[in-house]
Amino acid sequence: MVFFSIPNEKTISINVNPNSTTISAFSQLIHQRTHLPQSLIRYSLSLRNANLRDDSDVTLSDLGFGSSSTVYLHIPLLGGGARFDLLDSNPPANYVAGLGRGATGFTTRSDIGSARIAPGKSINEAEEEENQNQNQNHHTFDEFEGNDAGLFADSVYDEEDKEADAIWEAIDKRMDSRRKDVKEAKIKDEIENYRASNPKICEQFSDLKRKLDNVSAEEWDSIPETANYSRQKKKKRFESFVPVPDSVILDKSLDLTAVGEGRGTLLSLKLDECSHSFSGKASVDPKGYLTELKTLEAEVPDVFHVNRSRVLLKSVTMSNPKNPNGWIAAARLEERAGNLKVARVRIQRGCEEGPKEEDVWIEACRLAKPEEKKAVIARGVKQIPNSVKLWLEASALEDDARKSLVLRRGLENVPDSVRLWKTLVDMVNEEDAVVLLHRAVECCPLDVELWLALARLETYENTKKLLNKARVTLPRERGIWITAAKVEEANGNTDKVGTIIEKGLKALQSEGVVINRERWIEEAEACERTGAVATCKAIIESVIGFNVEEQDRKRTWVADAEECEKRSSIETARAIYAHALTVFLSKKSIWIQAANLERSHGSRESLDAVLRKAVLYLPQVEALWLMGAKEKWLAGDVSAARVILQEANAAIPNSEEIWLAAFKLEFENKEMERARMVLGKARERGGTGRVWMKSAVFERELGNVEEERRLLEEGVKRFPKFFKLWLMLGQLEERLNHLVQAKRVYSSGLNHCPHCIPLCLSLADLEEKKLNGLNKARVILTNARKKCPEEDELWLAAIRVELRHGNKKEAERLMSKALQELPKSGILLAADIEMAPQCPLPKMKIKDALKKNCVKEGYVTASVAKIFWRERKVDKARKYFERTVKLNPGNGDFWALYYKFEVQHGSEEKQREVLNRCVVSEPKHGEKWQAVSKALENSHQSVEVILKKVAIALNREGHILT
Repeated sequence: MVFFSIPNEKTISINVNPNSTTISAFSQLIHQRTHLPQSLIRYSLSLRNANLRDDSDVTLSDLGFGSSSTVYLHIPLLGGGARFDLLDSNPPANYVAGLGRGATGFTTRSDIGSARIAPGKSINEAEEEENQNQNQNHHTFDEFEGNDAGLFADSVYDEEDKEADAIWEAIDKRMDSRRKDVKEAKIKDEIENYRASNPKICEQFSDLKRKLDNVSAEEWDSIPETANYSRQKKKKRFESFVPVPDSVILDKSLDLTAVGEGRGTLLSLKLDECSHSFSGKASVDPKGYLTELKTLEAEVPDVFHVNRSRVLLKSVTMSNPKNPNGWIAAARLEERAGNLKVARVRIQRGCEEGPKEEDVWIEACRLAKPEEKKAVIARGVKQIPNSVKLWLEASALEDDARKSLVLRRGLENVPDSVRLWKTLVDMVNEEDAVVLLHRAVECCPLDVELWLALARLETYENTKKLLNKARVTLPRERGIWITAAKVEEANGNTDKVGTIIEKGLKALQSEGVVINRERWIEEAEACERTGAVATCKAIIESVIGFNVEEQDRKRTWVADAEECEKRSSIETARAIYAHALTVFLSKKSIWIQAANLERSHGSRESLDAVLRKAVLYLPQVEALWLMGAKEKWLAGDVSAARVILQEANAAIPNSEEIWLAAFKLEFENKEMERARMVLGKARERGGTGRVWMKSAVFERELGNVEEERRLLEEGVKRFPKFFKLWLMLGQLEERLNHLVQAKRVYSSGLNHCPHCIPLCLSLADLEEKKLNGLNKARVILTNARKKCPEEDELWLAAIRVELRHGNKKEAERLMSKALQELPKSGILLAADIEMAPQCPLPKMKIKDALKKNCVKEGYVTASVAKIFWRERKVDKARKYFERTVKLNPGNGDFWALYYKFEVQHGSEEKQREVLNRCVVSEPKHGEKWQAVSKALENSHQSVEVILKKVAIALNREGHILT
């Protein structure tokens, strides 16, 4: 401890050790306590030793100071020999000498110009000093302030700087607090992403650990014990083999063959021991002993689990003997182990420990001997007389004559058991059932099924009284009102059915019952299945509009009808359409859907009634008139079809569709004069190009070439944009072998219809096969592709032209370019698959084509089916043919391929199925199909005949479109 006295008569104590504290350290401590200049403090201490120059190593004890000494501070007077340190220190910031007394200086050019070399310094010394200053500035480079850091290196940190730093620090804290939530959320997301990508081992199996709650005791027992597999991964130790000694080889008396036989005998003895100890056989099957050993190894762990389970279940039954599950599990374990006698003992013990548990008694009855089952169940019933399960089990053990007696006895003990009443009623005749059900509804008044069962067996008057009583007892049950409606319908009072349903809905709503529209529609379908059609219709009329917005009614009702039709609830769908048509009388789509329903599931009379009613409200809709006429024609009533078309013509005088339908009716029935007259009237009434086309087709059928030519030439003058007339005229010239005129017709047609693909293909085919050959056909197809680059048929035609002339490389080049232009064209993908070498199969092309969501996908699937057909993979081929006809049922070529396939590999039943499905689909497209169906000799042939002809024309190895 050293004391320090200062001039203001204050003495402070400083806890230092004079022997170890230097003067420099001591002066720093005093400066921190008193803020006195250290130079002054060192000056006062140096007065005790005038020779002191360096105080870095001089201690206080060297100056004579000891513990509890007092050091006095001496301040020298002005004018003394001592020099003030302030003369050697730096001036304050912004200090200007003489500014306080008004003596300001002035600046000369030498002050701002090039610096002069200080007197006494050489030029080299000045340059060296300047380089040192530059290096010093370079070393004082700061990343934030740059080289300017040296400007403020010697500045004093005053209060203003401190205040400014405090303000900026507060601003930074404020900004950090504003971004705190965003930063925390970002950090949280980063942590979660890191944990998700790098989960811990315990987290990876957390979902499996949660599922352990549902693992039963049997499943725990079935988990095998883990074995030690570590040795399997270890390298086998080197096994040393000792060669046979020479003495053994030289010993001629030793028989090595006998040694080998002895080893075989020893192995046989060991196998015999295994056989005696495990299988009980006296000998071992030399062919099957290995199999038996495998079976033995599989049974050993089962025995281990049984023993372990015995211990666990014994602990369960001992710790909680009143728990029936433990006894049942123990008994079943012994039963599985083959100890049936022990199992009976276990379950008997369970009956003694828990006599009021019905599950134990049922298990005891199951395990008991056949002659003891009744006694066991009797003891159980005596212990638990109100157990429904035990009474049902007891009745199951009796013969048919005594079952009802046991159930009656059970009902004496448990009169409110619905299950016992239902079981007993099912066993007795109708008269006894009525009596029993009357008693049942008294004992169980809240079970609606008992009320309804009694209502079905009672008379009409009694049923009405009974249902009224049930309605009072169960006011929230809709089944009572529906049964009441069924009863009225069954007794011929169909006019009361709707009233009952409406009254029931109001009563249920008053009781707070929510009317579930879908549930009531299901009830209507159930009524239809039971034959209560009037009740079904009444329910639909009453509830079909519940909770349906006005703007959604049409869409919702049509969807409901379609769903009912899918579930074969035809009367329900018919009722929905009938109600919808009362609201939407002018909606053509609903009338057509209702007509389609009658055509599919109704009679011809019902369909005719719907169509008659439809044309009454919508007389301007052509489709309804045509549908009615077609149905009459298909029914064989041609006169009625004519009458309907006449009425349609009167309602819609200038309808081209009706004129063409009348022509088709007469043409198909071989009334040629009538057909010609109808077409003549249609042309006079200003028909379109279709009328002229039909007229030309009619004359072609009759063989009138000149009349056909006249009609076509007149037609192309009237309708130059109707390409079919140009096409038919060119085909007529080709048929007459007027090739130059045919070329002229096709060219004229292309001038009027430059984007018509059939005209381009016909002209190219004419040039290739009959006129100028390959080069001209190439030019035509190239020009057509320039006009219509997105038409895949043009690309395919160009590829086929090259293939027909053996230019395979050019065809492949065109195919590659075509697929670049149209990568999703099904026709081009199918052609690419068939152009590929078939050995090996073009699997990659097939896979890529099937993955693409291509247009006309049916062509791709048909090509794949043909490949599987060629490879004799019948099931796969049939699968892809089925997929093809579902994707494009209107293409007759696909049906012909499918039919041809079934003729070769399918049964007659399958062939007939494909044929019938094709007839229903009525295909109109397909190159082969159109070529065959439009031939003169096939003009009146049925779909079945055309299908068989197309199947013959199609070559299995050829392309679909060839």
